[in-house]
Amino acid sequence: MAHRPFASAPYVVAKSALAPAEPHIPAEESLCPIVSHDWVNSEYKHLVVDASPKALAVKPGQFFNLLCPSPDAGELWLRRPQSVYRIDPQNRRVEFLYKCVGRGTYGLATLEAGDELNMVGPLGVGFTIEPACKHIVVLGRGVGLATLAPISQLEHVEAILERLIADRRAGAFYTCGSNRLLQLMKRVGKRRGIPGQVAMEQVMACGLGPCYVCVRTFEVDGKKELRRVCIEGPVFDLQEAVGW
Repeated sequence: MAHRPFASAPYVVAKSALAPAEPHIPAEESLCPIVSHDWVNSEYKHLVVDASPKALAVKPGQFFNLLCPSPDAGELWLRRPQSVYRIDPQNRRVEFLYKCVGRGTYGLATLEAGDELNMVGPLGVGFTIEPACKHIVVLGRGVGLATLAPISQLEHVEAILERLIADRRAGAFYTCGSNRLLQLMKRVGKRRGIPGQVAMEQVMACGLGPCYVCVRTFEVDGKKELRRVCIEGPVFDLQEAVGW
């Protein structure tokens, strides 16, 4: 039986003759038309693309590795990983919300509606919610939540978690973006027996595993071990994450 190559050419959304068949691998390279790309404020942009069927199968916590144009005369050699902000299967759209912090994201910000975005994905391991879990607690930092970050320095946040646990409204913890919130939820979760997951953020190169650029340290059964955020993650068990 003949095997198709991973990416002999990108799948061009709405232009390729044949839509992707049953996936022989969970990811693909695709060229996605940009529907809109607007500034939310002076730092963040909201990017909406017309996505392929395989891209629309992305799960919360997974990411795409985006090919960003250069914002200047120099070259950009590496893609930039971006987690998904919103999935809209009905309108065939995937959305990203990102902060412009370096040459890659500033280059990405130059793309306009009507341009095509080269994406590889969906990549990585996403979040899981146990069927028996009826209530989850989600804590994050960044974008609009950045203003609330100082509150996480106070025991006020821990009191909220303890009250939710007491009211049986905290079956699992989920967090991303803040080491302080990670450590808080890890500590409370361990003490009260609440399972949890954390989505780790890390600089990447290939996004597929071979380069080992995104390795971080985790603690499993009392022993330290190295894991790649792109392939073993980016979502990990809360109690195994060491933090940063």
